[in-house]
Amino acid sequence: MVRFLIPTVAVLLFLLEPELAMLSPIEIHGDIYYLVPRFLILYLIFISIYYSRQRAVMYGLFFGVLYDVFYIDIIGLYSVLYPLVCFVAGSIVKVIHQHLVVTTSVSVILVAILEFILYQFFYLIDFTTIPLAVFLQSRLLPTIIANALFLMILGWAFRYLIHARVLQRAREVS
Repeated sequence: MVRFLIPTVAVLLFLLEPELAMLSPIEIHGDIYYLVPRFLILYLIFISIYYSRQRAVMYGLFFGVLYDVFYIDIIGLYSVLYPLVCFVAGSIVKVIHQHLVVTTSVSVILVAILEFILYQFFYLIDFTTIPLAVFLQSRLLPTIIANALFLMILGWAFRYLIHARVLQRAREVS
């Protein structure tokens, strides 16, 4: 049963992201802020760090293709970036400690880099004309804060879920 829990949570997060994105933009004191939920990639980063980099890259490729097909018009953007982020996260873990605070920090930094790369790509092809300073203030910073709060609330649950799968896998091998 635990075997299907990791992909099931990934599918639920994939479906939940656009629902929560509908809460954005929000207006505070006349300023508009865009919160972009990146829950799936955060979960995939945790899988890459605590479970298996190869599986996380495969999940990243699969959900990246789905994201490209269902949510944007450019095929290949998320299909490349999601597995790349998972690979980088799995590689970083070889150098750092797997403490939850460190993992959360690395995850938030990788999401910030992902958002910046997406902005640069869309700016390059004239899909967006938002100046960099406005992007940083109205989209990147609120996105980082929202995703960091999400990880503070559910990061321990992700870690527990992934460790349960690792333990079950170890029992299957024995």
